[in-house]
Amino acid sequence: MPDRIRLGGMALENGVLVHGPRHWACAVRDEGGSVKVASGPKPLVSADVKSSLARGPLKLAEIFALLPVVRKRLPEARLPYERRGVLAALAGGALATRGIRATRLAAPVQEAVAALVSLAPALYALKGSTLAEYHGAEHISIGTYEHGAPRSREHERCGSHLVGPLLFTSAAGSLVARAAPPHMRLLARVTAAVGAMAASTEVFSWMVKNESHPLARALARPGHELQQRILTAEPTPAQLEVARTALQECLRLESTGDGGRGDDTEDAPPT
Repeated sequence: MPDRIRLGGMALENGVLVHGPRHWACAVRDEGGSVKVASGPKPLVSADVKSSLARGPLKLAEIFALLPVVRKRLPEARLPYERRGVLAALAGGALATRGIRATRLAAPVQEAVAALVSLAPALYALKGSTLAEYHGAEHISIGTYEHGAPRSREHERCGSHLVGPLLFTSAAGSLVARAAPPHMRLLARVTAAVGAMAASTEVFSWMVKNESHPLARALARPGHELQQRILTAEPTPAQLEVARTALQECLRLESTGDGGRGDDTEDAPPT
């Protein structure tokens, strides 16, 4: 099998974003049933970063830098965190975390519970929306391309597999930050969060390369359960069509390196 381009993705409320090392493509189905596509080069590229300390945070920054570009080039795209309820869940999670840290629970227990609470906004985003179906479509399309054979809606590189490593490293980092002087504690927590992301990304890379190792399987278990039970659902043929459109456009850009597309309407039947 020829080498395959390493791809990432994100499910939207009405479509799929696919990104490669240097380019991105997003396809959505608008209210009239047509598929619209936008694509282009990434505003921030982390593919050339060699530092293990910087790689994880930069990959996260790469996505955050990309989302405003997608929103501008494709106004029809409905991003997961644009829903008011999700923003409310983020605020509620922050308040709950403060409350947990004010309890008399042992410090390690406080930090572990706080890390779990931080997952609430992502889980809420899936409630009452088509996000889980488009997440499944994203996994099926990218996984089928990468493996050269039909794949299920679970993907071994889904961000959900970061949950296990991130819960552990976040709790450990927060415990270390507690030891900082009060006037330095905010900076210590920010530093700990960046360090937790960097460490989790490296652990995740090891898990992907050693998926048969018992420790890798144990760390991936929370992500596996989340994908199966909450984060993904079986997509419709129309949703798969949208995901494959984004995939093909991203692969085209990675091969040709041209300027991409914006607000193009494909011939697609309404759903």
